[in-house]
Amino acid sequence: MDLTIVQALKDSIEKGKRSVLCTVIDEEGSAPRNVGAKMLVWEDGSIVGTIGGGILEYHVIQEALKLIREGRPSSLYSEEFTATEPTDTKAACGGKAKVFLELIGRKKEALIFGAGHVGKAVAQVASFLNYAVTVWDEREEFANTQNIPWARTIACPLDEAFEKHLSFHDLTHVIVVTRGHSLDTEVVQKLEGKKTAYIGVIGSKRKIAVMKENLSKMGVSQEFLDSIFAPIGLPIKAETPEEIAVSIMAEVIAVNNGANIKALRQSL
Repeated sequence: MDLTIVQALKDSIEKGKRSVLCTVIDEEGSAPRNVGAKMLVWEDGSIVGTIGGGILEYHVIQEALKLIREGRPSSLYSEEFTATEPTDTKAACGGKAKVFLELIGRKKEALIFGAGHVGKAVAQVASFLNYAVTVWDEREEFANTQNIPWARTIACPLDEAFEKHLSFHDLTHVIVVTRGHSLDTEVVQKLEGKKTAYIGVIGSKRKIAVMKENLSKMGVSQEFLDSIFAPIGLPIKAETPEEIAVSIMAEVIAVNNGANIKALRQSL
């Protein structure tokens, strides 16, 4: 396999960026490429590699974009083209081709802001649950793979993290457990408008109320503030970082599965 496609696949999986791997699995006659030819299609329609160009490749790209929109895991595209048909709608050579399309990068992601005791514990539990885990902290002595071996770690200023290192999609689950209330507030402000599946923020009810009041004064919409799960986690009287991590990921699972969070909070 082309190394550029291998690297692109790695990026797609690690960052949760959706793409479609297109592989020629059968060909007959004068098909543009042989069996095994591969192409990766990104959400914006850009590609890495080629399955031969021309009308076949165009049609496969359109099918790949449809797969991304619909969220289906795979698709099989077949096309037959002959030299007798107009070249503006068919390939000039005659032949048949079958292309298998596989959706990549649909793994659920846990994006954790804060690499302290709780953030580290959440990273371990999320990794066990097969989430792609990313942990950010401005402190390099905390956000490193030696301290948190279950995650991709990012150590840099917050603005730089949002500008250069983080991506958001409908499978991104954000857990905000930084070293301080003011930093939590700064993170949440930057999250407004980002595409996510879940945002939860640690803190007591009083601290959460103050944070939301401050964010509202800063112009953050009430609709966005109401969508945040805070205080984070199901109320199981968790005390240790590990117990808190379990309560957080239990809430994330409940949200993903469409459980009645309000009822769960009242029953525990």
